[in-house]
Amino acid sequence: MHPAFSVIFFTVSSGAGFGLFALLYLADALKLGGLAANQILFIGILALLLIAAGLISSTFHLANPKNAWRAVSRFRTSWLSREGVFAIAFFPIAMAYLGLTWLDAHSLDWLRLVVGALATLLAWVTVFATGMIYACLKTIRQWNTPLVPLNYLALGHFSGALLLLVVAPMKNFPVYVLVLLIFAALLKGVYYFWIKSVPGASTIQTATGFTRAQVKLLDAGHTHGTFLTQEFGFQLARRHALALKVFVFVAGFGFPLLGLSGLLGEVNQLMAGLVSASAILGVLAERWLFFAEARHVVNLYHGAPRC
Repeated sequence: MHPAFSVIFFTVSSGAGFGLFALLYLADALKLGGLAANQILFIGILALLLIAAGLISSTFHLANPKNAWRAVSRFRTSWLSREGVFAIAFFPIAMAYLGLTWLDAHSLDWLRLVVGALATLLAWVTVFATGMIYACLKTIRQWNTPLVPLNYLALGHFSGALLLLVVAPMKNFPVYVLVLLIFAALLKGVYYFWIKSVPGASTIQTATGFTRAQVKLLDAGHTHGTFLTQEFGFQLARRHALALKVFVFVAGFGFPLLGLSGLLGEVNQLMAGLVSASAILGVLAERWLFFAEARHVVNLYHGAPRC
């Protein structure tokens, strides 16, 4: 698949924003770092800005961005529609949580925590729906797995946790970030192993249904590139894919692992910022590779031996 920067930015930015908000609420509700009200407000607004920037970016991939509102009209059958509805529902509830935090009324603290829990639940469901947009597509073998939404949730929380560590350094919080890092790295490694080893790749025989004899493509039907070959036939050399995967694990997980190990005693915001920047670059490369390695079955009708 052709990697569109608008979609890459959307999934990385909104994923980090939702992860940041969810971890902010958990830190607040469980009293993990003794966050002050002004810190909660600042971090919450930052999370909302990241989510909003990602959602706005996603409309740039549409042929006609003015029709983006139509995406919410198929809630019963479309994960894209569900993602839009859940994201829209998240904003007023998240803002209500931040508003109650700003009021700082101890008598309403129970209501603030209940509203925050509902916003966090919506954040998780929205990221899951984003992953399911791709995981539900049987026409792309590399995406059609539960590992996709799990990776979206893990990487979103990992990148959000690093941002939280930068803007609100909390004692002992690097330990939780390390746990998220290890989980996200293992999950990504499993995914890369799975897409290379899983059986059941489609061929021209399975695509046409003629399985009793050898099917041979005589003519692709065109002499120049088309929309299908440009969007669904993106070619990535194996050596480039391997180099990018190495970069994902070095920049996204390796350097952050070393940096976080040094932050276990005392949080240094400069080091936390460097670790966060490195991880974000790694996640951007991971998301670009996620699209570039995907092979749509339509390529079988343009000469690809299997997908």
